[in-house]
Amino acid sequence: MLGIGQKFPQYALTGVVSSDLSNAFKPFTNDSFKGKWQVVFFWPKDFTFVCPTEIAAFGKLDKEFRARDAQLLGASIDSEFVHLAWRKDKEELNKLPFPMLADIKRELSAALGILDPVAGVSQRATYIVDPEGVIRFVYVTDLEVGRSPEEVLRVLDALQTDELCPCNWKKGDETLKAA
Repeated sequence: MLGIGQKFPQYALTGVVSSDLSNAFKPFTNDSFKGKWQVVFFWPKDFTFVCPTEIAAFGKLDKEFRARDAQLLGASIDSEFVHLAWRKDKEELNKLPFPMLADIKRELSAALGILDPVAGVSQRATYIVDPEGVIRFVYVTDLEVGRSPEEVLRVLDALQTDELCPCNWKKGDETLKAA
């Protein structure tokens, strides 16, 4: 699995950006958000139970991420057509404010090393990638356990201070000074 300090892999994926078929699909690459922080999170597959709770929770925090010059990107191994059908089917995903990327060939998941060897799907992984394309945070949970988007936002805040942040640090708290 790729980790902290490594370059996020190159990708070229189709994303679903709307529930309207006429403008639902858009291509995305690493360069689509050049100069921005990227928060890329993967879920195992569409039309499941834990995944929409996480995706909707990230969606509710989209404005917070954008205020920090960060772009949210969700991804799974499902096709863009499955993403679109799920968006239309699930009310809480209908107006999702960030792209749902289709890693149907599993190329990005494989390059990151997050393909689950038993289930054959992307693990529940989250990456914070800095504006230079370097992985600064990795968070992976069991396929059965949802993650905390609030924790991802807290870590993004800490990383953006470019200072030492103690345990449970939150935006506005004092950072540590090296002696």
